[in-house]
Amino acid sequence: MEIFTIGFTKKNAETFFGFIRSSNISTLLDVRLNNISQLAGFAKRDDLKYFLNELCGAEYVHVPELAPTKEMLKAYKNGDIPWDIYEDKFLNLMSQRNIEKSVKPSLLDKGCLLCSEHEPHLCHRRLVVEYLNENSDLDLKVKHLY
Repeated sequence: MEIFTIGFTKKNAETFFGFIRSSNISTLLDVRLNNISQLAGFAKRDDLKYFLNELCGAEYVHVPELAPTKEMLKAYKNGDIPWDIYEDKFLNLMSQRNIEKSVKPSLLDKGCLLCSEHEPHLCHRRLVVEYLNENSDLDLKVKHLY
């Protein structure tokens, strides 16, 4: 099963939607806590939903159960906890939430996980895919778009 990830920062709308269209994404899974921030520009929930449909023929789904908690994210962003602690906390959170049972495989096939981080290396969207590969029968082939 092919899955993608993308962050919207350091991309203009043309580049972002070009990646989505050229990768034949069927569903964009928004894994952000806050999907209506003014800082998100073209990636605000309602605008994103419209542009995805009109420009790419793709669906938009907000999946907050694949996002960290507000407290966890704040602690990491403020530098109160390092990446390895954040990663461990987030992996435990996904386990507690049983995401491998709640996320429909049909959403993931040709789906794309969206977050704000430019690259996946220090972003929870990468952890979601790795967790699902380790804790489910899914065989997700991931391609990070950046």
